[in-house]
Amino acid sequence: MDDDRVRDRRSARRRGHLAVAVCLLVASCTGPFELTADGAAGAMTAEVAAPAEKTFVLNAEPGAASAVAMSSALFRSAPVVVVTDGGAAANAGALAERLGVPVLQVPAPGVREEVERLSPQAVLAVGADARREVESWGTDAEVVGTDGATTDLPAGLPDVERPQPVGVTVLADNSRDDVAALATAKAAGARVVLLRGADPRRDQAAIDALRAEPSASMMALGEDFGPADRLRGRVDTAVRGGQLPGGGQLFFPGRMLVALYGHPDGPALGALGEQDLDGTIARAKQLAGQYEPLSDVPVVPTLEIIVTVAHGSPGPDGDYSGETEVEKLRPWVEKAGQEGLYVILDLQPGRARLLDQAKRYQELLEQPHVGLAVDPEWKLGPAQVPLQQIGGIDAAEVNEVTTWLADLAAERLLPQKLLVVHQFQLTMIRDEQSLDTSRDEVQLLIHMDGQGTTGQKVSTWDSVVAARPGDLPMGWKNFYDEDKPMLTPEQTMTYKPTPSMVSYQ
Repeated sequence: MDDDRVRDRRSARRRGHLAVAVCLLVASCTGPFELTADGAAGAMTAEVAAPAEKTFVLNAEPGAASAVAMSSALFRSAPVVVVTDGGAAANAGALAERLGVPVLQVPAPGVREEVERLSPQAVLAVGADARREVESWGTDAEVVGTDGATTDLPAGLPDVERPQPVGVTVLADNSRDDVAALATAKAAGARVVLLRGADPRRDQAAIDALRAEPSASMMALGEDFGPADRLRGRVDTAVRGGQLPGGGQLFFPGRMLVALYGHPDGPALGALGEQDLDGTIARAKQLAGQYEPLSDVPVVPTLEIIVTVAHGSPGPDGDYSGETEVEKLRPWVEKAGQEGLYVILDLQPGRARLLDQAKRYQELLEQPHVGLAVDPEWKLGPAQVPLQQIGGIDAAEVNEVTTWLADLAAERLLPQKLLVVHQFQLTMIRDEQSLDTSRDEVQLLIHMDGQGTTGQKVSTWDSVVAARPGDLPMGWKNFYDEDKPMLTPEQTMTYKPTPSMVSYQ
């Protein structure tokens, strides 16, 4: 008898709500419902809206919390709300997408309040646990239950049509459990782009998707995507920026570099100058090919070109460093790019300020396949000359270049720039732990340049690896003449961490 009275009261409330809704519609109030030509209530539609911000990051934990956050961000009201327990989230999401309404997960904080905010006429409870939870709220909405194993819509739901697409692209990390949140986004008509991680520049499929359908309004799910201004810069680069050889816009761990080192003028400064340009490119490709079967990631042939060469005399500018003209380097840089090679411009600065030398080559560094390296061995103090001592550089001077290079990449929408710092003695990088690794437009790499017996090289490697800040990627150099013996590719790849770059001199 008590159950009959409860049902009567709920039925009366529903009739009252419908009467009020019809009166409002006849009075020409705007809303999500329409009247048909004969005056009967037509299909109902959820009211959706994009966030006011053009780039918006939802700082929500995976699972139930992200579903509530997505519903709150995109839906103003909904004639039906789908509520499910975790085990039926996928099927519940499919139902929500068909209806064009949000799907929420229970048990979780905020779900009941979100349902009340949406003011539904019916709650579709998917799964027995979800139905018990919703019925315990005493909601005015009709509670319609269905088995969590089906995607068939049950009887008893209002006539519902999907809303017009909300016009938002939602980025999501595919390693997170956001099934309900993403179904809610799709129900609102948002386009969902799944990424491997939280940086669209890393994922070639995401880059292709964003370029195919650029969107002015962008939402990302999870705090790892933020802050919003950084996300917008990354998306702009993904959509409009160039790509690195091998694809994508971030370096590691998505690729490995194998480089020939030297100067185009001849063999005295390294293997790169032992043949002409075409021969050098062919040799670099052949070297990289030796590492292909040993690497889990694509191997990119690379040229590391010495562009400023340490001199025993001061030269016209007194800096003990000879600068190669850009026009002499251009054919090498352009041909390498056409052939799918990466190019690293190596600085032996002498007494010059490192940033001043880097800026001389801005025109080349504005190309997506060109990065920078510094040889601290040849960085001199005011009273020093080359070959009289091993030079060294302050981390602060490297950081100046990092900032400039990062700003250049951001302004020109360039893929990540590689900045290599060579080292075989710890004194070569003073205050090494202060190296700035915060700018994700630049990938810093420490390159071990030790030579000699295998034992000597391993000792140098171990000390350089231990001194680096955090887990910066490492490079290894093989010397054709000075190593005794030079390691094979198989031997080189046994060291840990696995070298992200191997160069030959």
